[in-house]
Amino acid sequence: MLPKAHRLRHWKDFQTVYRRGHRARARVLGLRAYRQSQPETEGNSTHSVPPTRFGISVGRKISKKAVVRNQIKRRLRAALRQLLPRVQPGWDVIVIAYPEAKECNSRHFLQELEQLLARVEVLNGHSRGSLL
Repeated sequence: MLPKAHRLRHWKDFQTVYRRGHRARARVLGLRAYRQSQPETEGNSTHSVPPTRFGISVGRKISKKAVVRNQIKRRLRAALRQLLPRVQPGWDVIVIAYPEAKECNSRHFLQELEQLLARVEVLNGHSRGSLL
């Protein structure tokens, strides 16, 4: 389970990410990432950047069986937990699973998530200038 501060839970937050987020897609997973708006602060007061929050979307097109969809979600959460220390704060991210995800293991999810997060510049140390 992801820590509560790192979960995207509200329908409005999902809608905002779907509407305004950057898209990236691989063979098994898709990603939408949206930089959270920073609250305006006065002069010298310190402001903290909110933590990056993740949401997972596994639709019924993948499988009609809830057991299969929940297994995919658990594998994705495990991969996200491993990547969490390397993720920049201040993002809302939705991970979308595609039908090919049924045949994938956790290691493959981890590799694709790492590539997708680097592509949309959510991972620390990755920017478009350094990837080109």
